[in-house]
Formats: sequence, structure tokens, C-alpha cells
Amino acid sequence: MITFDSVSKRYPDGTVAVDALSLEAPTGEITVLVGPSGCGKTTSLRMINRMIDASEGEILLDGVPVRGIDPPTLRRGIGYVIQQAGLFPHRRIIDNIATVPYLLGWDRKKARATAMELLERVGLDPALAQRYPFQLSGGQQQRVGVARALAADPPVLLMDEPFSAVDPIVRTNLQDELLRLQSELNKTIVFVTHDIDEAIKLGDRVAVLRVGGRLAQVADPKTLLSEPADDFVREFLGQDRGIRRLRFISADGLRLRTDLTVPEGSDGGTSEPWLLVVDADDRPLGWRPGAEPGRLEPFGTYAHRGDTMRAALDAALLSPSGCAVAVDEQGKVVGVATRQALDEALTEAADG
Repeated sequence: MITFDSVSKRYPDGTVAVDALSLEAPTGEITVLVGPSGCGKTTSLRMINRMIDASEGEILLDGVPVRGIDPPTLRRGIGYVIQQAGLFPHRRIIDNIATVPYLLGWDRKKARATAMELLERVGLDPALAQRYPFQLSGGQQQRVGVARALAADPPVLLMDEPFSAVDPIVRTNLQDELLRLQSELNKTIVFVTHDIDEAIKLGDRVAVLRVGGRLAQVADPKTLLSEPADDFVREFLGQDRGIRRLRFISADGLRLRTDLTVPEGSDGGTSEPWLLVVDADDRPLGWRPGAEPGRLEPFGTYAHRGDTMRAALDAALLSPSGCAVAVDEQGKVVGVATRQALDEALTEAADG
């Protein structure tokens, strides 16, 4: 566990970057620090590994004050991932990943073997091991940065806006990869971001900081969205706070209709404004408006078991029918959530 006990950081010119911060980052969880520019997120993170020393208060790592640990020793036991990876341009990827094991005196063969294992673990082709950073894409470099931080198997991982410099698709993939890795490794992670959506997706706990480094609220994402502490938190979460909250509501209870599907090639008339055309294996092909057999419109799907109301709503918005298609693990249609069913579920969620 990482504990901030009334921690402040004041600079000689009088600037207060962090003000009496008391916070716990539980062992094995992702704690996200989020807030506007100038709220002390990165300063707080860097005080953990003593890249910056606190002016007042104590930061404890499993009960031990970090102030009493030699900085190089402390940093070798903490993984650190920054924006744009920070790889050594003159070293091959395999040796970038093995940096900390080398510093710890590991045998070169062992260090490189660990690096190769981590290369695959973060989803990269082992063939990239002999390349240099400039030969990799931005997303690949960030994966290498994560692998390097994990190389000595540190219990703590600090991540300072690691995915903010890549495009949205790559960013989503990297977030998913981090969640997958965390499910396997259970590290104690402190993650800094300015993006509330990223914070809600990744955090087991989210700490919202005000300008001046004061803690506004810390809570799990569901509680944060449903019970913001004050107007500052409410405004920072944004006007679409209710939409974000749907990420934490299961779609399992959606009422489904099973009478809106027709097989491919069917041209029968119907009073329904939309019918879902399926192939011989019951997989969706498209929405057919009324009785127009030659025309198919786009559709959106969500997993009947395991997906959220947010996923179901997204699926409905992708379709001109306004309906979401529920599918099983094989992609076969289970049923259709109509606009009415979605409206009822959303109203119930809002009331809850």
C-alpha cells in the first residue's frame, strides 16, 4: 500500500503544488489521480519515487517512509512509465526492456530472457526485439515502456499519462492491455491522467484533485459518478456523467424481443418498421426497413452476457432502427433490445 499522510510540496517562490494530501493507494489496485492542469498530479506521483521530495508530511510504502530509502534503491524497486515511453534511442528494444535487470546485476542471459517474455506479454512480436525505438510506432514504443517497467517484477508501478501521446484507437488498445496485464499481475499502480474517461475505465479508485493540489474526492468510479462530492467534482465529471455511469450497470436484465429476426432471402411483409436479417447460423447481417427485402442498414451488437448498458446503448446508436442486437459468445443473435426496452432500463437506472 502507498500512503500519503498530509503531504505538501511547496517551492521556494511560494508556489504550492500539493497541499496536505492524505490518500491511500491499496495494494494490488489501480489508483488514478485525475484533475485539471496545475492540480499536482504529476508532482504527487514523483514524490512516491523521490524524483521530487515532499516539503511536509510522509509518503509510506507498505508502512516504510520513502524519505528514509536511498533514491536509486527506491527507484529500482518501482516501475515507472512516462508519456512517449522515454526509451534509450541507441539501445535495441531487448536491451531497453532489460535496463533495470542490468542495473540490478542480473546475468545478461537471464535479463534478456525476461525481456523476451515481457515483449510477448505486452502483445508485441518477438521479432521486434532487435529493432531500435525509432523503428517502432508510438503505440509499440509505449508497450515497450510498460515491459521495461515490469522487467524486474516490481510490486509498484507509477504511470504518468503514458497513453496521452497516441491516437484514440491505439490508446484504447493500450488501456485494454493494461487491464489485462493487471488481471494477471495485480500490481499496485498509481496512474496519472487528465482524461476522466480513462480514469473511470482504468481505476479501482479515482482521486480527483483541485488546482493547488488539494484532494476533492476519492472513490470507486461508480460512486464517483453517482455521488460527486461537490460542484467542482460534478463539473469536472461533465454533463454526460449519467452516460459514463452506464458502464457500471449490467445489460443482462434488458428485455429482449425474439420475433424481429428474419432469415436471409425472406421477403414477407410485416407491420414492424424494422426487421433484423440473419444468416443460416443466426448471425446478424443488417436491419431491413419494413418490407424492403433488397435493402440492409447497419446494426450494432453487444454481448448478452457480460456487457454493460453503455455497450447496449452504443449498439443502439449505431443503428437507424434504434435497437441493439444481443449476441452470444459465437456472435449468434439472442434477441433485440428495442428503443422502448432501452428507455425503460435507462429510466430504472436513473431512478436507482
